[in-house]
Amino acid sequence: MRTFRIGGIHPEDQKLSANVPIEAVALPKQAIVPIHQHVGAPAQPVVAKGDRVKVGQLIAAANGFVSANVHAPISGVITKIDTAVDAWGLPMPSIFIDADDGGDEWLETIDRTPDLNRICKLTGEEIIQKIQDAGIVGLGGACFPTHVKLTPPPGSKAEVLIINAVECEPYLTCDHQLMLEHGEEIFIGISLIMRALKVERAIVGIENNKKDAIELFRELANRHFGIEICPLKLCYPQGGEKQLIDATIRRQVPSGALPIAVGAIVQNVATVYAVYEAVQKNKPLFERVMTVTGKNVTRRGNYLVRFGTTLADVIEHAGGIPEDTDKIIAGGPMMGRAVINVDMPAHKRTSGILLMPESESARREPVNCMRCGKCVEACPMGLEPFLLIQQAERRLWDDMERNDIMDCIECGCCLYSCPSNRPLLDYVRLGKNTVGGIIRARSAKK
Repeated sequence: MRTFRIGGIHPEDQKLSANVPIEAVALPKQAIVPIHQHVGAPAQPVVAKGDRVKVGQLIAAANGFVSANVHAPISGVITKIDTAVDAWGLPMPSIFIDADDGGDEWLETIDRTPDLNRICKLTGEEIIQKIQDAGIVGLGGACFPTHVKLTPPPGSKAEVLIINAVECEPYLTCDHQLMLEHGEEIFIGISLIMRALKVERAIVGIENNKKDAIELFRELANRHFGIEICPLKLCYPQGGEKQLIDATIRRQVPSGALPIAVGAIVQNVATVYAVYEAVQKNKPLFERVMTVTGKNVTRRGNYLVRFGTTLADVIEHAGGIPEDTDKIIAGGPMMGRAVINVDMPAHKRTSGILLMPESESARREPVNCMRCGKCVEACPMGLEPFLLIQQAERRLWDDMERNDIMDCIECGCCLYSCPSNRPLLDYVRLGKNTVGGIIRARSAKK
């Protein structure tokens, strides 16, 4: 069974909410909608205080090609356009919507019926335009605008579409459940993206701990031309683009290059479902499925959440914060980040909420590096984390750039594997952010 060939680890799955049916969270009385939920330029508000909006209505327009539209998740009145505080205490420009009666009056153009819509007569260019209009971004975590990804630069040609159905992050199960409940829609979405890219081959990579999804998708693949199912050996971080490409088609993306350099385009399975809804149902991206989990969470599960709903409300729907909770993480335990504010809203980037007790979340006291090399063995990008932390401590930014710090995907394999409990990921993130700023400043001067 395949997996990627450089580095990787295998933390415990902890898929505690697997096979829990998707359940909708109650609509908020007030939605706080960030205008920057994606990679690229923040969207620009196109509404004003006092305007009344319906669900799915455009409230902030993309500001440039690498940007994404933002739509109203509830119906109601715009009460202000102001800053809110995000999960890490930073200001976040947002649009505040107070719900009207029920807060759920949708635009008439959105098809709300459960009927499966298989027929699409749009051209590839028209499909990409609908994706752009709907504000769809990568829902695997990166939140890169999907229409940009589906428009390769001149001289580049996609040969294969790879669907990331891996969900290798421990605890998270939202993609798995989405596959089980909306497999048909996902396959139609795959076909739509294949048409947009003008490719005849798609590969769905699924890790082998999701045997029910593999079986279902194999049955569906028999009815859809050009779509292959590729079961994968469990190995984190197989959901990374470069790792998944290596695992499925045995091509390795060069340092500093994008997947299109080897003829591949990767899309997350939740993104594909959003594409189906946008193209076939005229539904913009204003909600997503996310996992709320933790060993002591009373109603851990997979929840459909409107953007703008606070994390506090989502957690309350799942039974509230357990008394022994020491840390709340937005995302999974490996690549997610601890939050200091649960009154922040869920948005396109929020794949899950993990509530961890102190016994799991407390950091152990670091000791001196013992030069064991385990961090090097674990790094899926072939870097030397032990060296990078030394350079970050000494602020040797030029050396970090020469040692390919920008290739780091911040997966946390180095931190997980370190027997000395060194804060490798913290320093690597510091170095990557600093070096990235230096590179951008240098490019601006040219």
